[in-house]
Amino acid sequence: MIVELGHFALVLALFVAVVQTVLPMIGAQKGWPGWMAVAEPAAITQFLLVAFSFAALTYAFVTDDFSVLLVVDNSNTLKPMLYKVAGVWGNHEGSMLLWVLILSLFGACAAWFGGNLPPSLRARVLSVQALIGVAFYLFILFTSNPFWRVSNPPMNGFGMNPLLQDPGLAFHPPFLYLGYVGLSMSFSFAIAALIEGKVDAAWARWVRPWTLTAWMFLTVGIALGSLWAYYELGWGGFWFWDPTENASFMPWLIAAALLHSAIVVEKREALKAWTVLLAILAFGFSLIGTFIVRSGVITSVHAFATDPTRGVFILALIAVFMGAALTLFAIRAPALEAKGVFSTVSRETALVLNNVLLAVACFVVFIGTIWPLVAELAFNRKLSVGAPFFDMAFTPFMVALAVILPIGTLLPWKRGRLGRALRPLRGGAALALALGLLVYAMQSGHSALGPMGVALGVWLVAGSLTDLATRSGRGGVGARLGRIARLPRADWGRVTAHAGLGITFIGICGVMAWQVQDIRVAHFGHSFDVGGYNITLKDVHQVQGPNYTAQVADMPVTKDGEQIAVMHPSKRFYPVAGVPTTEAAIRPGFTHDLYLVLGDKQKRGGYAVRTYIKPFATWIWGGALIMAFGGLLSLTDRRYRIAAGERKAQTVSRPVPAE
Repeated sequence: MIVELGHFALVLALFVAVVQTVLPMIGAQKGWPGWMAVAEPAAITQFLLVAFSFAALTYAFVTDDFSVLLVVDNSNTLKPMLYKVAGVWGNHEGSMLLWVLILSLFGACAAWFGGNLPPSLRARVLSVQALIGVAFYLFILFTSNPFWRVSNPPMNGFGMNPLLQDPGLAFHPPFLYLGYVGLSMSFSFAIAALIEGKVDAAWARWVRPWTLTAWMFLTVGIALGSLWAYYELGWGGFWFWDPTENASFMPWLIAAALLHSAIVVEKREALKAWTVLLAILAFGFSLIGTFIVRSGVITSVHAFATDPTRGVFILALIAVFMGAALTLFAIRAPALEAKGVFSTVSRETALVLNNVLLAVACFVVFIGTIWPLVAELAFNRKLSVGAPFFDMAFTPFMVALAVILPIGTLLPWKRGRLGRALRPLRGGAALALALGLLVYAMQSGHSALGPMGVALGVWLVAGSLTDLATRSGRGGVGARLGRIARLPRADWGRVTAHAGLGITFIGICGVMAWQVQDIRVAHFGHSFDVGGYNITLKDVHQVQGPNYTAQVADMPVTKDGEQIAVMHPSKRFYPVAGVPTTEAAIRPGFTHDLYLVLGDKQKRGGYAVRTYIKPFATWIWGGALIMAFGGLLSLTDRRYRIAAGERKAQTVSRPVPAE
């Protein structure tokens, strides 16, 4: 009965979304306050209905209701509770229900926290948000219904893909969807502004918190997915340029460009048309990512579905939403006249360069991702675009971005002098260059990637610290530290995010340049040396898990004659799914990780063992979390809350009564 109620609530949410789409838009066009006011209760009601529907599906998974087809295909009684809950979104149908849940949540948040928005703009934003919901409700109900029953329920289910039964991947999709779907708010604000024909500083202040929230969650989601690939797949990599990885990375790049572009609109009322276009494209790339993952055009452990019918439906949604949005943009673009002017050397120019580099980098990733599909469809040729292409084509743009970021933050608005901006950065530049040269001199037989990554990372971190120092003013150390502590949280957020990017640069380049790899057959009692560690295969024994059996190795590790750890790489087998997985053993460290993988038993005795030394691997995800924390700091700044600046303006302009 609960499942049927969940299905009914989803259908009812569709009708509420239709009302929310039509009435507020007409009310905003006609100036009817009553019709515009429908948007807020409709948005909240829609969210409550979808939340109940999602809770009903979760209840079916938790209680092992095998009369529901989705539960049969993605769960069984032996699964730990965490993975029963994660099984709700560890499949196509359930993940789409999570998608519309988050979509309706953002709409409800706009209703709850958008009280200071102009009524017509708020009505139009919620109307566009509901229209997106209508499209995806129809997609779910007609092609991906999660509530289908089975006529003869089995005693047990088939279980979820064992590769997905991992704590990191249990939380990876919700964070990723909060980012993906969160960009729908930027899209809704852009379309509402185009309909009204008004894009100004106030609009930029309103759109930035939503974009920042989405970018922050997307950063965490991408980091969790990368970390999962690192320790779960057993190949020791953190990024493979897989199409589904790129599907999340492209909107992240565009969202980063949108955040920086909106600053120019807010401060100088320039780049209006470009900022609106980025808001459209950011959500457009989210839809493209949905198509890649769910269309069946690729086969990947990340892919949810292989039904081309669903792919055609999503492709039609992309065509409708992007076609209509870009057509409206083309009609309204001439009215989005930029008011601010600026010289070649200015912060505006630096932010324009930032946008160009991020947008072109996204375009490079898009071409590399989509070209094999185009080649197969158009020319009947099977092509593979792998890491070498992306590394060569993408890296130069990131290098250029890292170089200009510290300089751009120190340039003044409107016009400035390059020499004056560079003067405070001389110490950071000298330190970055010196450390890069030192690393280059110390290494032997390696590429210049490692030293370059260290130099760029140190440059970014030093630039962030310099940014803080220049805002401390003059005076004693105590006075300067006091002024730094009182800086707006948005400034602290910017500095933190840029420093996090520098740390991630060091981690990525360190792993790629200095990784040590050893593959051998290890026999019981025999030791081998890798990267200063002495490793022994002591034993391999069987372990019974909750829903798997495992071969677990005991491998003592010594360094300088002293035992520092006993590591336990393993191979698991999941009987229900009939799938083996590799569980790497990792000893993380500040400067490097020791990474062990147990392979198959050999006919002549012993086991295949792979050993990696991963320099600065943890810096990759540490830097990503620092970037996300920087976004959170900025989000808590009252200047960037919804209409905070509008509130302040209203307070200042209020007349003072005569005494």
